[in-house]
Order: sequence, then C-alpha cells, then structure tokens
Amino acid sequence: MSIASDTSENTGAGRREKLFAVINRASAWLGALGFGWLTPLLKIAVGDDPRQQMGELRDTLLFPLMGITVFVAGWAILAPQVQTSLGAIPGPLQVLEQAGGLWEDHVEEREKADRFYQMQVERNAELEAEGETDRIKWRDYTGSPTFIDQIFTSLKTVGLGFLIATVVAVPLGIASGLSKPFNGALNPIVQLFKPVSPLAWLPIVTMVVSAVYVDASEALPKSLVISAVTVTLCSLWPTLINTALGVASIDKDLVNVSKVLRLSTAKTVTKLVLPSALPLIFTGLRLSLGVGWMVLIAAEMLAQNPGLGKFVWDEFQNGSSSSLARIMVAVLTIGIIGFLLDRVMFTLQTAFTFSSNR
Repeated sequence: MSIASDTSENTGAGRREKLFAVINRASAWLGALGFGWLTPLLKIAVGDDPRQQMGELRDTLLFPLMGITVFVAGWAILAPQVQTSLGAIPGPLQVLEQAGGLWEDHVEEREKADRFYQMQVERNAELEAEGETDRIKWRDYTGSPTFIDQIFTSLKTVGLGFLIATVVAVPLGIASGLSKPFNGALNPIVQLFKPVSPLAWLPIVTMVVSAVYVDASEALPKSLVISAVTVTLCSLWPTLINTALGVASIDKDLVNVSKVLRLSTAKTVTKLVLPSALPLIFTGLRLSLGVGWMVLIAAEMLAQNPGLGKFVWDEFQNGSSSSLARIMVAVLTIGIIGFLLDRVMFTLQTAFTFSSNR
C-alpha cells in the first residue's frame, strides 16, 4: 500500500508541476491581454498556497475594481450637483441609457437600409421582367451615419494614419540610429516639428490634400485622407525617436561581429538591428498609436470630418436634453477604444519580442 501511495503522490506532484509550468508560460499572455488576474486563480485551482496568491489577486483585480467602484460612486453622487445650460450632469445610469439608445438607433438605421435595398431589388426585378432595363438604377442608401458607424470610421482613419507613420518613422529611425551624420541632420527637424499641435497642421494638410488629391475615390474620401495625414504628422515622432534610440543602443560587440562576417546592410538590419531594437520600437509604436488616437478626435472636431470627433461636436451643437449624456458616452467609448488599442499593441510586443518571462 505504501508503494502504491508513493507512486500516486509522485504522479499527482508531477501533474501539478506540469500545470504550473503551463500557467507560468500563459501568464505573460494573460497579462498582455488584460487578464493577469486569472493567473493567481488558476494557481489556486491547481493547489498552490491560497494566501500567497490572494495577495497577487488583490493587486491585479481587487484594487482596480475598487478604483472603478469609487469613481462610479463619486460620479453618481457629484454629477447631479452640477447644473449646466442643458441641465444636471448625467450620472452613470443616464449615460448607460443613452448608450442603449445609440445602439437601438444603429439597429433601426440598419433595418431601414435593408428595407431600402430590398425594395430596390424588387423594383429592378419588376422592371427587368417588363423589359424596361433602361430604367434600372442602383443607388446607395444615404441615411445619416450612426454612432457605431462613426466608431468604425475613426478606427479606419487612425489605422491608415498610424500605418503611414510607421512606414515613414521606422526606416528613418533605423537610419538615424545607424548613422551619426544622418541623426545629426534629422534631429533639428524632429525637434522643430514634434511639438506642433494638430490644430496647426490641419489647415495646411487640408489645403495640400485638396490640391493634390483631386480624383478622390469612394474608398478613400478626402475627409478621411486629411484626418489620416494629420494623425501621421503628429504621431510618427515617438516611433522615430524610440526606433533611433533602440538601434543606437545595440551592443557594439554584435555590430563588430557583423562587420567581421561582412554581412550586407540588409542582413545586418533584418538579422541584427531589428531583433535587438524591437522592444523600444514597439514602445514607440504604442506611444504613437495613443497620440494618433487623441489627435484624430481633435482633427475630426475641428475639420468636421466623419468620426467620433464630429459626433461629439454635433451633439454639442444640438443642445438637446440628451446631448450631454451622449457626449459622455462618446468620451467613455474613446477611452475604452484607446485602452483596447494599447492592449493590442502590447500583445503584439509580447508576441514579437523576447523577455525574461518567456
């Protein structure tokens, strides 16, 4: 019996060790995705000391929940005390109600669009059956964009601007980090344009895009290009600076080895420079995406281009009793999307860079 018991204990211990190894490997990904609080729960479930893991669970889950609870409670208590020209500041319940109303408006608008296209298909089918094909016409639904439509428009715009900024900033940062003369020539330009506000760039960008981008396509309207270029001009600097710093910080011994092996410039960049500089490059990308998202909202408000910024401005101009609550829905949405975009970049950084935890 003792031999069987020892064998069973060894088997159970080995199984727990394997489970702990899996949890430890997954902890970095859970943290990157914002689910780091699951790690102590999983460890408790497989038999780890609850007292030790409860401390980590308190830091990763309890304290954040307490902060959110205190914020919402303070908001609910203080909001009715502030009176504006549109009435009292809406509390959490009123904002939640307006969020549901905006979703219902989106669903209703989509149903209208579906009915419009269905009626158009039926009408054209009847004309075709009667032989009057010359009267067949296909039109797009021209209803006003909903709040959800504005969200996707802003995401598309910031994605385009961020992509252009990355394509421009990363090569310039690599060249700046590898070459001191190039860095010396580029640095004054960076220091000159980095502090410029998007509100100053927007009129220049509007005039240039209007003059150059004459034949605008439906997929890339001028308003989207103007906002995207403004995002690019304001968000490329963190990526450029961090890329240059990461490349310049590469171990000199590795650079000397590449010279001894007579590696081509392309191989030096792809095999040596990029892997070593990726952590700082991703830090710059995260900063650039955050800056670009903030810049976009301001640019959309000022230029009245489609997106969340225009939605906020239209509701402010509307001045109805529900406008303030709808603006707060948009503000919270902007914050949540900004957080999610940062999580996406952090997850990519975890996937493509090395750390001591993996």
